[in-house]
Amino acid sequence: MHEMSIAQSVLDIILQESRNHKVTRVLSVALKVGELSAVETESLRFCFELLTKGTPAEGAQLDIERVQVTCRCQDCGSNFAVHELIFSCPSCQGVRVEMLSGRELSVESFEAE
Repeated sequence: MHEMSIAQSVLDIILQESRNHKVTRVLSVALKVGELSAVETESLRFCFELLTKGTPAEGAQLDIERVQVTCRCQDCGSNFAVHELIFSCPSCQGVRVEMLSGRELSVESFEAE
């Protein structure tokens, strides 16, 4: 389960930033998680909850924004959302595409007191 190591990394980032800004309690953490990042969000929430016990982030809400897979066609220049993992341009049916989003995994922000 790689969600445990992801949750640990998120916690490490939050705790380091908390020390830098003299934060005593983390209230919420906002993450962006791409649909192709292979992250199971409920497992990530569970692992985050386990790891935060006894830390300034204990009880913090984990807000996860799922990021849709989008691409740009290199043949016609159209941007499009990918559905059902079909990576062909709906405008010209081209398959030479550049992925624009969908692989993200980042801490966007956190709220603290």
